[in-house]
Amino acid sequence: MNGSPRLWSRLSRNNAASGWLCSSCATSKSTGQKRATPFFQSSMRAISNSSKPRQNAAPTMEQLRAPFKTKNASTLYYTLSIILGTVAFSYGSVPMYKMICQTTGWGGQPIKAPGHGGVDGGDPAERLKPVTNAKRIRITFNGSVSDVLPWKFTPQQREVRVLPGETALAFYTATNNSPEDIIGVATYSVTPAQVSPYFAKIQCFCFEEQRLNAGETVDMPVFFYIDPDFVNDPSMKGIEQVTLSYTFFKARYDKNGHLTPMPV
Repeated sequence: MNGSPRLWSRLSRNNAASGWLCSSCATSKSTGQKRATPFFQSSMRAISNSSKPRQNAAPTMEQLRAPFKTKNASTLYYTLSIILGTVAFSYGSVPMYKMICQTTGWGGQPIKAPGHGGVDGGDPAERLKPVTNAKRIRITFNGSVSDVLPWKFTPQQREVRVLPGETALAFYTATNNSPEDIIGVATYSVTPAQVSPYFAKIQCFCFEEQRLNAGETVDMPVFFYIDPDFVNDPSMKGIEQVTLSYTFFKARYDKNGHLTPMPV
């Protein structure tokens, strides 16, 4: 028991000599009073408010939004490109489809003469030789208009009978029952559809803008023939009647020729 004060005094002298002194000892020595504190007191450096900012700072809202702005702009460009491409294709497909159908006869579209059935681009008049030993074909006519077109459109004859290679002339009558001028466009088809490659038109009013004044009535001719090769095709056996149908639609132009939306 008597050795404890000596040990404490020796430790104090050694610490003073080495330059190290705990915080409790330093306080007691300066005040001359003993403190009821732990033997060792934790000493931590205070964090200064003037310390340098961290290099890995949190990104700002503008930095977070920048990638999304770029992505949204790219998506918008792609969407506009698709829309414009679809609109351009829809307008371009109409004349392309008409040209293909008039050349091949697809979709019941009569082939547009001259040159149909000719060899090496010869004179189409050479094809216009009636096959006298063939049976005459009954050609019937049909006419209709769309719901938004206030026209009356009817064929002047119910039917004609022609030989393959023989020309025929038919007429339709169109009347504008509206109090204003209207431009219409007609489409046509042939039934049965397999006859269309042999149904050739020399002159007709189809796919051409027809402008009728208010209350006006006009006659529209159709000049056509059945190609002589009709009789040599085995798939045409038994076909004795062909129907030529026309349908008038309101063109997307006003009476001044300006492009306008179609009415609903």
